[in-house]
Amino acid sequence: MSIQIRLGIPQDIPAIHELVRELAIYEQAEAEHTVSIEEMQIHAFGPKSYFSFLVAENERGQILGMALYFFSYSTWKGPCLYLEDLVVKETCRRQGIGQLLFDELLQIAKTKKVGRMSWQVLDWNAPAIAFYKKLGAQLDESWINCQFRKEFIENY
Repeated sequence: MSIQIRLGIPQDIPAIHELVRELAIYEQAEAEHTVSIEEMQIHAFGPKSYFSFLVAENERGQILGMALYFFSYSTWKGPCLYLEDLVVKETCRRQGIGQLLFDELLQIAKTKKVGRMSWQVLDWNAPAIAFYKKLGAQLDESWINCQFRKEFIENY
């Protein structure tokens, strides 16, 4: 199978939305996936772009995986690349697609001269953890994730 990694375009958003839904189901959090296709379209390609994404596409033009990322800033490291989600369709895993997406992300990070590339993984997601370890990623268990959800923010 021939796989091409390319930057996402507006027509890819429905497929990206479906991959994120598949991830939410896998992570037993489907109800948390509340962003719509239309909102993702605006957030990626509207007047203010919040994220970019790569797609892994086969020779028939089917999207088999994606990596959604954005840039942030660290007061210690300067510009950073944050990988929000990397998803490969369940039926297409273990074929090197995740590796191809990571390779391209690392090239982007290198080109942009970022001081750090980071992401999160659930502590029970053994296949993902093994994949990241195989890549040579540093897994840091000393940081605690903190967040305010939309409802809290709106009522603050």
